[in-house]
Amino acid sequence: MRQCGRRLLVVGLALAAVLLLGGSHTRLVAALPLGPFAYITNLSSNTVSVIDTSSNTVTATVPVGSEPIGAAVAPDGTRVYVTNFFSNSVSVIAASTNTVIATIPVGIGPEGVAVTPDGAHVYVTDQGSGTVSVIATSTDTVVGSPIPVGGNPVGVAVTPDGTHVYVVIVSGTTGVAVIATASNTVVATVPVGSDPSVSRSPRTGPTSTLPTRPAVLSR
Repeated sequence: MRQCGRRLLVVGLALAAVLLLGGSHTRLVAALPLGPFAYITNLSSNTVSVIDTSSNTVTATVPVGSEPIGAAVAPDGTRVYVTNFFSNSVSVIAASTNTVIATIPVGIGPEGVAVTPDGAHVYVTDQGSGTVSVIATSTDTVVGSPIPVGGNPVGVAVTPDGTHVYVVIVSGTTGVAVIATASNTVVATVPVGSDPSVSRSPRTGPTSTLPTRPAVLSR
């Protein structure tokens, strides 16, 4: 079952602003340093809007899968990864052309997405499967078996050194699962309060993971 609460998972940045918008179509907005383009997922439209932050105008609309909800920008700014909740897939958008260049099947109900600092892997929470899928960006394919974390995983963030991934779990065992990227196994599960959120150190690169929110890149 899809969880619709206002959970927030932020990859911290030196300059960042988060706005909660009305309605259920675009709930979270992140403004990342250096701009100038923001990628906003539109759930009901099955599209991603590209905003030029220098003029605050939409410059492109990119068709993706069914109910796009999460987005993350690669550290080098060349690609944007979008989770499609009902398509059980991740769309890969080339930032230079604002077109989808790959569609990657993942688990059931993908929501959160985060790119490792080296740009080599993308971690995707499969809410309906209770797992995390790992994508190799060199081949745009899922590598290894999905990582079981339990409950309904929603948000995800990678530590600045790329050694660990933190996954917010709601329903069932509420908490945060800690994945070691060297082995892609859960090394700890931390019990927390209800409706959890998580953030990481502000010393990061230009990636962000917010369910139903834009990703911003500089080019």
